[in-house]
Amino acid sequence: MNYDIIVIGSGPGGYVTAIRAAQLGFKTAIIEKENLGGICLNWGCIPTKALLKSAHVFNYLKHAEEYGLNKVENPGFDFSKVIQRSRGVATKMSGGISFLMKKNKIDVIMGTAKVQKGKKVAVTDKDGKTTEYSGEHIIIATGARSRELPNLPQDGVKVIGYRQALNLPSQPKSMIVVGSGAIGVEFADFYNSMGTKVTVVEFMPNIVPVEDEEISKHLEKSLKKSGIDIMTNASVESVDTSGTGVKANVKTATGNITLEADILLSAVGISANIEGQGFEEVDIQTDKGRVLVNDWYETSVPGYYAIGDILPTQALAHVASAEGITCVEKIKGLHVEKIDYGNIPGCTYCSPEVASVGLTEKQAKEKGYEIKVGKFPLSASGKATANGNTDGFIKVIFDAKYGEWLGCHMIGEGVTDMIAEAVVARKLETTGHEIIKSIHPHPTVSEAIMEAAAAAYGEVIHI
Repeated sequence: MNYDIIVIGSGPGGYVTAIRAAQLGFKTAIIEKENLGGICLNWGCIPTKALLKSAHVFNYLKHAEEYGLNKVENPGFDFSKVIQRSRGVATKMSGGISFLMKKNKIDVIMGTAKVQKGKKVAVTDKDGKTTEYSGEHIIIATGARSRELPNLPQDGVKVIGYRQALNLPSQPKSMIVVGSGAIGVEFADFYNSMGTKVTVVEFMPNIVPVEDEEISKHLEKSLKKSGIDIMTNASVESVDTSGTGVKANVKTATGNITLEADILLSAVGISANIEGQGFEEVDIQTDKGRVLVNDWYETSVPGYYAIGDILPTQALAHVASAEGITCVEKIKGLHVEKIDYGNIPGCTYCSPEVASVGLTEKQAKEKGYEIKVGKFPLSASGKATANGNTDGFIKVIFDAKYGEWLGCHMIGEGVTDMIAEAVVARKLETTGHEIIKSIHPHPTVSEAIMEAAAAAYGEVIHI
């Protein structure tokens, strides 16, 4: 019952932390109340990508003739099988985490955890039995859940969160999506692709509001072209679920309107899972619903650490993993660099995909940089043209004085797999001219990054 490290939560933050701890020689246990892999593997990142893949394959079938293939007459799908495939992918990945726990000799404790004073954790199993465990270091990685607004309560049937959206018993004919961050846009794209009439309601002036404004406007244009209705500068004031569907009272700049649909998906962000964890009893400090930590993820109480979505940092799976690795390596006494939160990539897996890292053009100007901006349209890319999808562009931003790569913003097919080039290059303090002189393979879509850099310096070849 005594461990060097106890990790609470087995999402991408928790299980990665536990594995790295075990690799470093720590006797490690991980506590999970539901399924190994947490929300990301079971109800988030992975199953949503499986759904989107089904939607994209379906879209290819509808456009077979454009590739010289015989027309697919009346391409169709079984919605329940699409959902079933997604759930199967999630189950397989969760099973993979179980294998990794055994491989690394990590004890898996199933139950609901509550931290105690004296570096202890009480775990209550499904039968109500509570067992106490002690650990020299306790790392809390309890993640987050769908955020509920007071005027938009979720009943799980007509007003749902992302979890229900992944496992609906039947396909709705119409859907209102409130919020246009990554979760909202991805579900809007999936359901629209499968034939559901989708309306997106966004409070901010632009969809995917954290992205560069040009990217946002291009995505809005593309999604509208695909048939999604988008309302920006709008907010849902109330919902009526008394009838067969949902009626949403939406406030717009020109007045209130009523939207009707079979179902409403609330995708207005997340809330950290910090309630009922014993934080108050142990005196772990929180602020505005997040746990406060130092640069090495130690809380206000020595021996207790926190990582992932319960922190004020970016609520992304890869951030949680990096925080956990940094945390245990620091505990081990290794030389560790602080995480550079200005070099975290963000990805949205709709069609077209969106990926970005660093400063937007607006942010760079606000920080006082004199900048060089380069853009390269995928319509000028040979590989994108051959692929049959030229919707999108690459945008790069450099500091005019020193050539520092300040930001990279992409929209188009496959860009979520390309953004890592910019992340690594920025980590290595690469300049714009070094990108231009780094020979990229032809024909690839990744050439567009080199071409965009060249465009910033007036050296672009293919436009």
